[in-house]
Parts: sequence; structure tokens; C-alpha cells
Amino acid sequence: MQTIYDWVTVGIFCALITLYLHRSVDVEEPGDALWQYLVASAGCAIANWLGNGGHHGLAITALALTLGFIIYVLAPFGSSRSEGR
Repeated sequence: MQTIYDWVTVGIFCALITLYLHRSVDVEEPGDALWQYLVASAGCAIANWLGNGGHHGLAITALALTLGFIIYVLAPFGSSRSEGR
């Protein structure tokens, strides 16, 4: 863990793990598919790889897209999508 990208992406990944575990225990019928978490995890890995390679603009863009995907698709903050389950 040497760069800011390492810390940020690991933090996002830990939040994804927590969200997945919380939803897998809380709901009898999961509303999220496992592939959605895989996409978000891959976004973290790509952003970290780009950032560590010195491509800061692309890394920040990848982080923003990953966070947007998490907020829009996985809805961790209890949007109307997750309340309808």
C-alpha cells in the first residue's frame, strides 16, 4: 500500500464487501446479482492499476465511473430502487 490509489480502492472494495454481506444476510430474495459486485471490483482494480502506472487522469475517471456505478446500480444509500424489494 504505497499510493493513494491503493488506499482509496481498498477502501471502496471494503465497502463493497460490507454492502454485499449486509444484503446477503438481510434479504431473503437478493435484489443484487453477484456480477454487479464483480463489475465494481474490477473498476477498483483498473483504477488502481492506472493510478499506480502514472495515468492519473484515467485513474480518477475510472474511480468516478466505478463510484457512479455503485451508487446508481447497487444503491447503497437506500434509494427508491432498494426500498422496493
